[in-house]
Parts: sequence; structure tokens; C-alpha cells
Amino acid sequence: MLLRLFHALMPKEEKFIDHFCAHSKKIVAAADALHALMIEPDDAPRHRRTIYHNEGEADRITRDTLLAIHRTFITPFDRADIHGLITAMDDTIDLIEETAQRTELYEVSDFTTEMKEMAESAQKCAIIIHDTVPLLGAISKNSDLISKQCIEVSKIEGHADRKLRKGLSELIKSGRDPIAVMTRKEIYESLESIIDRCDDVMNVIQGIVIEHV
Repeated sequence: MLLRLFHALMPKEEKFIDHFCAHSKKIVAAADALHALMIEPDDAPRHRRTIYHNEGEADRITRDTLLAIHRTFITPFDRADIHGLITAMDDTIDLIEETAQRTELYEVSDFTTEMKEMAESAQKCAIIIHDTVPLLGAISKNSDLISKQCIEVSKIEGHADRKLRKGLSELIKSGRDPIAVMTRKEIYESLESIIDRCDDVMNVIQGIVIEHV
């Protein structure tokens, strides 16, 4: 009787994996829209609205998750890891929004092949994150698959770095005016930052696996 009462009074476990899954859906939607923005620049305003909406929804999920860390007695893994993962995920979608904002601020609508390919790489990384976070619900069982996913994002990140170097090299040789070179360089660097942060997300996940296997 007393034991049942004690358990009833204990704070309930938050569904942190559900929070991660919900947030990852927003990242995928924003990454899809960023890639579409570069493929269909004439429809850029609609794609930007999609990005901004999903970033706002992701912020709400992040706030709910951070609040849950403090009010929850039982967590699936270390609180610092939960904080680190949701923060890295939120940084990722923030960078997607920032990239979209830069395309609008600088009125860029002529996206290079390398920009489109880097946006596609970000899209692929977002999908891998979305596919990986549910696996944290059974870390030991899924440790090998999670590690493979982490390696895949690392490979994509390396490929994107090569695309960045090629794109910047061609940009410098293009003969554009200095302002056009500067603004497009910033877009390249923003795209690289998105992919780097996706890699950071997977590194946090890999760290969680190492601690629990």
C-alpha cells in the first residue's frame, strides 16, 4: 500500500525520446524546405515560411524538453546528455533558418550546383538524425546501427567539405563583384555549418551509446 502510494507520488518519467523524435521531424521539414528553396527559387517565400514555422515549433519542443529535465525524477540517460542532444538539434534547425534568412537578406536566387548539393547533404543528415533518435529507446540493442548512422553522417560531412572548397574556388574565379562574392561565401559557410552541426548531433548520440553499452 505504502509502496504504491510512493510510486504514485513520484514524478512521472517524461517521454524524452518522443521529444527528440518530434524535434527531428521539424529538422527534416526545414531541411527539405531549404533544399526546395534552392531548387525552386521562384517559390522561395513559401519555402522560407515553412522553415520559419518549423523552427518556431522546434523551439517549443526544446523548451518543453529542457523544462522536463528539471521536473522529472527518472530519465532514460544522463540529464546532461539530454540537454546536450536537444540543444545540438535545436542549433541545427536554427542554422537552417539562418541560411534561409541570408538568402532573403542578400536577395540571392541563383544557387550554384555546389550549394544545391550541400543543401541536399543537409537534407540527408536530417533524415539520418530522424531515423536514429528513436533507436535511443533501446540503446544496447541498437548500438551497432546507431554507430553506423554516425559514421554515415561523418562521411556526408566530409563530402560536403569538398563541395564547399570547390564552390568557393569557383566563386573566387567567377569575376563577380566583391559584395556578391562575400554574400555567397556566407551562404556556403552557413550550409557547411548546418552539416557540421548535424555531425555534432550524431557525436552526442554516439557519446550516449558509449556510456550505456
